[in-house]
Amino acid sequence: MPAQKRSVSVCLEGKNSRRGLGFMVKNIFENKKGKNWKKLICVLLSASVISAGCGEKNNEDVNSGTQPTIEVTQGSKEPTKAADAAEPTKAADSTEPTKEAVGDTAEPTKGASEDVAEPTKEAVAMRDMTTMEYVQSLGVGINLGNTFESCGFESTTVTGYETGWGSPAITPKILEGYAKCGFGVMRIPVAWSNLMGDDYTINEKYLKRVKSVVDCVLNNDMCVILNIHWDGGWWTGFSEPDKKDECMYKYERIWTQLTEAFGDYDDRLMFESLNEEGCWENIWNRYGGTQGKEEAYALLNEINQKFVDIVRGSGGNNALRHLLIAGYATDIELTCDELFLMPQDPAGRMAVSVHYYTPSTFAILDEDASWGKMQPDWGTEEEYEALYKNMDMMKEHFIDKGIPVIVGEFGSATKNKVEGAVNRYLTAVCDAAYRRGLCPVLWDVTNVFYNRNAAKFIDEELLSGLMSVLEIER
Repeated sequence: MPAQKRSVSVCLEGKNSRRGLGFMVKNIFENKKGKNWKKLICVLLSASVISAGCGEKNNEDVNSGTQPTIEVTQGSKEPTKAADAAEPTKAADSTEPTKEAVGDTAEPTKGASEDVAEPTKEAVAMRDMTTMEYVQSLGVGINLGNTFESCGFESTTVTGYETGWGSPAITPKILEGYAKCGFGVMRIPVAWSNLMGDDYTINEKYLKRVKSVVDCVLNNDMCVILNIHWDGGWWTGFSEPDKKDECMYKYERIWTQLTEAFGDYDDRLMFESLNEEGCWENIWNRYGGTQGKEEAYALLNEINQKFVDIVRGSGGNNALRHLLIAGYATDIELTCDELFLMPQDPAGRMAVSVHYYTPSTFAILDEDASWGKMQPDWGTEEEYEALYKNMDMMKEHFIDKGIPVIVGEFGSATKNKVEGAVNRYLTAVCDAAYRRGLCPVLWDVTNVFYNRNAAKFIDEELLSGLMSVLEIER
């Protein structure tokens, strides 16, 4: 998800680039026919209309240059079942989101003041397992949302970005708590443009900080999905002829640096090509007919192929690393379109990613909007059938053809909902995905489902429901 204070992220319904809420609503959603209502999902997710606890900054001085040091050794441990779930705390009151920060990504700096220790590690051989086996071993996952993907405001420090959307600075205790809950994989969204230097050079301290968190997650026997997230909206340039080449160069530069930095990591680290891109309004959108559709799909396919080529060409463990390919706008129907193509991969180690926030009026809205009326409850027979239809679609189109699937984000707004509705929805999505061989990864930000300050899941019943799928034989 892109934007600040988003509690749930994308749109399975197709999402636009993350810009300011006002801009998006005015230019995309406020039309007489309201034909683009589904895309507001992207906006509201980006602007965090659903957010709880995402807008308030940490009480610490984010520009102080202080943050917890995470020193771990990346060893050769096989992924293991996580420990029993930690006892959740009573639900904490959610912090109301603040208005989205305005402004471009911070100007490049020579370096931030944080002194993050470089974790030691040793290269470990990649295991002889298919990506299908790997994905189905991950269990249930969770996102470290509103943390390293924060952007759209100016900070001069690594800590300033890490905490800028309301997260406390990540500590070993926080990450250990996720593992104790039973999560097998953590998706870490990152806006790599923060503090970026000349020639799209990733800030050294920023990279070290992300690496230290990755190492600590691995040290807690969880796997990691690492991506390029929305990252300030530069993705729109791919659809503009005079900007495409420069955007592709920036994309290549980022992944070249990441493949070098993480080249020795074992297969518990997975790279994801991008987040929710594909809705380039100046080319084609699902509500504007078929003109330009082939061009739009071809562009996304090109970006995904570039990703695979960069990773495989970097050698080392990257030659066999499992890769996650983002579907078209991470929308199930759009990704199952025949125009979406999985890249050519000499290693044959790829999975596809989609996101799930359907129906949007329930999963995204916590109050009425111009494009739809907030749905306070979920769980009718028709709604269950719609869920099963979507998950069956992914199974038939990909899994049955040997291509594993990760639901990289699923989630729900939590405010103004009927008691029990959110738990019913989330457990149903998790169960439906898992039974069909998909790996479900919960979208979460500070104090929505997991209390980072207390390092505990907030709702024990919800956690139990999510983890109950691990007992299913498939």
